[in-house]
Amino acid sequence: MKRILSIDGGGIRGIIPGMLLAALERRLKRISNNPDAAIADYFDFFAGTSTGGILICLLLCPDDQTPPRPRFSAKEALDIYVTHGSDIFKAGFFRRLMAKFGLLSERYPSATLEHVLQAYFGEIKLSELLKPCIVTAYNIELRKTHFFRQQTAIVRGDSRDFYLRDVCRATSAAPTYFSVAETYSISGTRYPLLDGGVFAPNPSMSALVEVTRAFNETKINDIAILSLGTGRSRKAYDYEHFKKRRAISVGPALIDIMMSGAAESSDFFLQQLYRSAGKAEQYIRIEPSNLHSIREELDAASYNNIQKLIALGDRMVSENDELLNQLAGQLISEKEHSQTRSPWRFLSAKG
Repeated sequence: MKRILSIDGGGIRGIIPGMLLAALERRLKRISNNPDAAIADYFDFFAGTSTGGILICLLLCPDDQTPPRPRFSAKEALDIYVTHGSDIFKAGFFRRLMAKFGLLSERYPSATLEHVLQAYFGEIKLSELLKPCIVTAYNIELRKTHFFRQQTAIVRGDSRDFYLRDVCRATSAAPTYFSVAETYSISGTRYPLLDGGVFAPNPSMSALVEVTRAFNETKINDIAILSLGTGRSRKAYDYEHFKKRRAISVGPALIDIMMSGAAESSDFFLQQLYRSAGKAEQYIRIEPSNLHSIREELDAASYNNIQKLIALGDRMVSENDELLNQLAGQLISEKEHSQTRSPWRFLSAKG
């Protein structure tokens, strides 16, 4: 069985999957009686978009002192939002005013986000991550999807390798929130990139395709996916109010609608695929069914809302307690009986 961990985009709502991962890792440590157990040990492939891409990079980032081990625990990955979320989504009065009237193309300066990413990742490269993964982005000049593939970085070298801080900056460059990321590979190739949420807010389907390409003999029957969402929006937009608003002011609403629709579509298609294969239990999707108790905007990072997101994440953990225990037990059992994995040679020069 090949195990995939996929994490959606959603801005500050990354706290929700972060809480679930921290809870799962605690169970892995307890049930395995291994205090060093980490999420990275129990999945074969990882996929993330935007805030989910940042979480994936944190979970797979190697430790300086012991490179085969992750630098950050799941709890420490979660802390990036709790500690720095309010600073990342912070703008002065005049900047907010100018953005409101369409005088700026983005709400927030990217400097704070870039500083935080630099502090967490330093000079670590995509090729140095502990496990195979994809992180999504979109190239606005070539008008095509861009996947940061760890294995492609290994195979192709500096022309397709990137600093992790730049990978995370690109995948989180949400339109109207942050400026387009002018990203450079290690060799200096330029990529103007937007948040991968413009096409894959839920990257589970992309991950499934990558794994089936990796192991030609592997079918959906032999692949299990844990897909973590950041909450299904039920926010309604008033027709008359929406119609009369200026284009720049409805930008965030359009991003919200687009991301919600695409994420729900991916979830629906995967449910149907696994049901048709008679393996519905191998696709697990966990996310809040509604966000009515919180402000659900990607940038709603006030102290009060962060605390509400933590409470919502804690409630999600409680509601899925039995499922998390079962999953932890399965992951540990599979790891104890696993054979040597096939090499991931599928990402060739065409990557």
